[in-house]
Amino acid sequence: MELTPDLPSELVPYGWLIGTWAGAGVGGYPGTESFQFGQELTFAHDGRPFLSYWSRTWRIDDDGNPLEPLAAEAGFWRPQPDNRVEVTMAHPTGVVEIYVGEVRGAQIEIQTDVVARTVSAKEYTAAVRLYGLVNGELMWAYDMAGMGQSLQSHVSARLKRIG
Repeated sequence: MELTPDLPSELVPYGWLIGTWAGAGVGGYPGTESFQFGQELTFAHDGRPFLSYWSRTWRIDDDGNPLEPLAAEAGFWRPQPDNRVEVTMAHPTGVVEIYVGEVRGAQIEIQTDVVARTVSAKEYTAAVRLYGLVNGELMWAYDMAGMGQSLQSHVSARLKRIG
Protein backbone atom coordinates (compact mmCIF):
# COMPACT_ATOMS: atom_id res chain seq x y z
CA MET A 1 0.00 0.00 0.00
CA GLU A 2 1.24 3.41 -0.84
CA LEU A 3 0.96 6.40 1.45
CA THR A 4 -1.35 9.14 0.25
CA PRO A 5 -1.44 12.72 1.51
CA ASP A 6 -5.18 12.57 2.26
CA LEU A 7 -5.68 10.97 5.65
CA PRO A 8 -9.23 9.71 6.27
CA SER A 9 -10.70 11.22 9.44
CA GLU A 10 -10.86 7.76 11.07
CA LEU A 11 -7.06 7.52 10.82
CA VAL A 12 -6.21 10.93 12.30
CA PRO A 13 -5.65 9.48 15.83
CA TYR A 14 -3.21 6.97 14.25
CA GLY A 15 -1.36 9.47 12.06
CA TRP A 16 1.70 9.36 14.31
CA LEU A 17 2.17 5.67 13.45
CA ILE A 18 2.17 6.02 9.67
CA GLY A 19 5.52 5.36 8.05
CA THR A 20 8.37 2.90 8.23
CA TRP A 21 10.25 2.40 11.48
CA ALA A 22 13.47 0.52 12.19
CA GLY A 23 15.60 -0.21 15.22
CA ALA A 24 16.49 -2.88 17.74
CA GLY A 25 14.99 -4.67 20.68
CA VAL A 26 15.45 -7.40 23.22
CA GLY A 27 13.53 -10.57 23.91
CA GLY A 28 13.30 -13.62 26.06
CA TYR A 29 10.83 -16.13 27.41
CA PRO A 30 10.95 -19.08 29.80
CA GLY A 31 12.65 -21.99 28.06
CA THR A 32 14.51 -19.79 25.58
CA GLU A 33 17.71 -17.77 25.79
CA SER A 34 17.51 -13.97 25.84
CA PHE A 35 18.26 -12.37 22.49
CA GLN A 36 18.68 -9.08 20.66
CA PHE A 37 16.86 -8.38 17.42
CA GLY A 38 16.59 -5.86 14.64
CA GLN A 39 13.19 -4.84 13.34
CA GLU A 40 11.58 -2.95 10.52
CA LEU A 41 7.85 -2.26 10.52
CA THR A 42 5.54 -0.23 8.35
CA PHE A 43 2.13 1.31 8.92
CA ALA A 44 0.56 2.57 5.68
CA HIS A 45 -2.79 3.51 4.14
CA ASP A 46 -4.21 3.79 0.65
CA GLY A 47 -6.90 6.38 1.34
CA ARG A 48 -9.37 3.95 2.88
CA PRO A 49 -10.09 4.09 6.65
CA PHE A 50 -7.68 1.38 7.84
CA LEU A 51 -3.93 0.91 8.17
CA SER A 52 -1.95 -1.91 6.64
CA TYR A 53 0.80 -3.28 8.86
CA TRP A 54 3.91 -5.31 8.14
CA SER A 55 6.80 -6.25 10.42
CA ARG A 56 9.92 -8.38 10.14
CA THR A 57 12.60 -9.13 12.71
CA TRP A 58 16.00 -10.77 12.70
CA ARG A 59 18.41 -11.88 15.40
CA ILE A 60 21.45 -9.59 15.80
CA ASP A 61 24.81 -9.96 17.52
CA ASP A 62 26.22 -7.59 20.16
CA ASP A 63 27.46 -5.26 17.40
CA GLY A 64 24.05 -5.11 15.70
CA ASN A 65 25.00 -7.34 12.77
CA PRO A 66 22.16 -9.50 11.42
CA LEU A 67 22.48 -13.23 12.12
CA GLU A 68 19.23 -14.91 11.04
CA PRO A 69 15.56 -14.13 10.37
CA LEU A 70 13.18 -14.36 13.34
CA ALA A 71 9.53 -13.34 13.01
CA ALA A 72 7.30 -11.76 10.40
CA GLU A 73 3.71 -10.61 10.65
CA ALA A 74 1.23 -8.71 8.52
CA GLY A 75 -2.24 -7.36 9.08
CA PHE A 76 -4.68 -4.49 9.25
CA TRP A 77 -5.54 -1.92 11.91
CA ARG A 78 -9.24 -0.97 11.78
CA PRO A 79 -10.28 2.16 13.72
CA GLN A 80 -13.61 1.91 15.53
CA PRO A 81 -15.81 4.51 17.28
CA ASP A 82 -14.80 5.90 20.67
CA ASN A 83 -11.03 5.56 20.07
CA ARG A 84 -11.28 1.77 19.84
CA VAL A 85 -9.31 -0.31 17.34
CA GLU A 86 -9.52 -3.82 15.91
CA VAL A 87 -6.34 -5.43 14.58
CA THR A 88 -5.98 -8.57 12.48
CA MET A 89 -2.54 -10.19 12.22
CA ALA A 90 -1.21 -13.28 10.48
CA HIS A 91 2.14 -15.01 10.96
CA PRO A 92 3.92 -17.52 8.70
CA THR A 93 4.23 -19.81 11.76
CA GLY A 94 0.55 -20.77 11.52
CA VAL A 95 -0.91 -18.21 13.95
CA VAL A 96 -3.66 -15.69 13.26
CA GLU A 97 -4.70 -13.14 15.87
CA ILE A 98 -7.49 -10.63 16.37
CA TYR A 99 -6.69 -7.85 18.80
CA VAL A 100 -8.98 -5.22 20.31
CA GLY A 101 -7.83 -2.09 22.07
CA GLU A 102 -7.80 1.63 22.41
CA VAL A 103 -5.81 4.62 21.22
CA ARG A 104 -5.09 7.33 23.82
CA GLY A 105 -3.14 10.13 22.18
CA ALA A 106 0.25 8.74 21.15
CA GLN A 107 -0.30 5.45 22.97
CA ILE A 108 -2.14 2.32 21.85
CA GLU A 109 -2.80 -0.79 23.89
CA ILE A 110 -4.26 -3.89 22.26
CA GLN A 111 -4.98 -7.37 23.59
CA THR A 112 -5.93 -10.58 21.84
CA ASP A 113 -9.61 -11.36 21.51
CA VAL A 114 -9.00 -14.45 19.36
CA VAL A 115 -5.90 -16.57 18.72
CA ALA A 116 -6.18 -19.30 16.08
CA ARG A 117 -3.40 -21.80 15.35
CA THR A 118 -2.77 -24.42 12.76
CA VAL A 119 -2.14 -27.98 13.98
CA SER A 120 1.63 -27.53 13.55
CA ALA A 121 1.90 -24.11 15.26
CA LYS A 122 3.41 -23.73 18.74
CA GLU A 123 0.96 -23.42 21.61
CA TYR A 124 0.08 -19.76 22.08
CA THR A 125 -3.03 -18.43 23.84
CA ALA A 126 -2.94 -14.65 24.46
CA ALA A 127 -0.99 -11.43 24.04
CA VAL A 128 -0.97 -7.76 24.98
CA ARG A 129 0.87 -5.14 22.93
CA LEU A 130 1.64 -1.55 23.84
CA TYR A 131 2.79 1.03 21.27
CA GLY A 132 3.81 4.58 22.17
CA LEU A 133 5.52 7.58 20.66
CA VAL A 134 8.24 8.79 23.06
CA ASN A 135 10.51 11.66 22.03
CA GLY A 136 9.87 10.93 18.36
CA GLU A 137 10.64 7.21 18.66
CA LEU A 138 8.21 4.30 18.47
CA MET A 139 8.48 2.19 21.60
CA TRP A 140 6.57 -1.06 21.78
CA ALA A 141 6.29 -4.06 24.06
CA TYR A 142 4.71 -7.48 23.57
CA ASP A 143 3.60 -9.74 26.43
CA MET A 144 2.67 -13.31 25.54
CA ALA A 145 1.03 -16.39 27.06
CA GLY A 146 2.04 -19.67 25.47
CA MET A 147 3.97 -22.92 25.77
CA GLY A 148 2.43 -23.50 29.21
CA GLN A 149 3.37 -20.04 30.51
CA SER A 150 1.11 -17.27 31.79
CA LEU A 151 1.06 -13.79 30.22
CA GLN A 152 4.51 -12.22 30.61
CA SER A 153 7.05 -10.03 28.87
CA HIS A 154 8.41 -11.47 25.61
CA VAL A 155 9.91 -8.70 23.41
CA SER A 156 10.25 -4.93 23.31
CA ALA A 157 11.90 -2.51 20.90
CA ARG A 158 12.81 1.13 20.25
CA LEU A 159 12.37 2.20 16.62
CA LYS A 160 13.16 5.37 14.67
CA ARG A 161 11.14 6.61 11.70
CA ILE A 162 13.02 5.93 8.46
CA GLY A 163 10.32 6.70 5.91
